[in-house]
Amino acid sequence: MPSYVIAEKCDGCMGREKTACMYICPHDLMALDPATRKGYNQEPEQCWECYNCVKICPQQAIEVRAYADFAPLGGSVIPMMASDSIMWTVKFRNGNLKRFKFPVRTVPAGSVDIFADGAQADLAKIKQPGFYSHHARGDELPVPPPLKS
Repeated sequence: MPSYVIAEKCDGCMGREKTACMYICPHDLMALDPATRKGYNQEPEQCWECYNCVKICPQQAIEVRAYADFAPLGGSVIPMMASDSIMWTVKFRNGNLKRFKFPVRTVPAGSVDIFADGAQADLAKIKQPGFYSHHARGDELPVPPPLKS
């Protein structure tokens, strides 16, 4: 089942022109109804059920079916975002609740320099194959061992 918005809970991210679910959806499925100022999934059959919209919604107004590997049939899953973790609440058909807390980061935000080990770009080599790869930096490519016959 694709994501769906619970209209009673949705506040349209308090009047912003782009809601949180619109911002995060990798398939651009979420939209804002101009008449009601509520979010909705404009193409439910295209939903990937990635849970991005569910996790980011500040009002917890979006639901997606629970995956069978961590919630039984008929159960529901409600994530609650914090700055360093997500608290997942699984509600079973019989009303029991289970909560699981998982970190969302292992290092402080902004502390990783993703270009730290990269070589400086040489624009003269931009049309050569392998530009900005391990081979272009001078590293030797690994050679697989010979096949045994």
